[in-house]
Amino acid sequence: MYNNNMCEAAKLLNMIRKYDFVMVELNLYLDTHPRCQNAIAYFKKYKELRARAYDEYTTKYGPITFTDSNPVDCMPWVEGPWPWERGAD
Repeated sequence: MYNNNMCEAAKLLNMIRKYDFVMVELNLYLDTHPRCQNAIAYFKKYKELRARAYDEYTTKYGPITFTDSNPVDCMPWVEGPWPWERGAD
């Protein structure tokens, strides 16, 4: 179960990275082609895909960055295994 969750988490995080890459490339293209409707449409599409994947990841697995955290009594990432402890079983 734990390894299956880690595999799913890794796949989701990888998708977020892919969406980030596409958005950076589209942003660079739009710097020189600001009125290209196809590029704008793709940017909006991947922005939405990234937002959904990001929300799913943070809901299931916790914050990706410290700005995703909303601590009440403590920082939530100290509750689970540290990155170097994952997959050690």
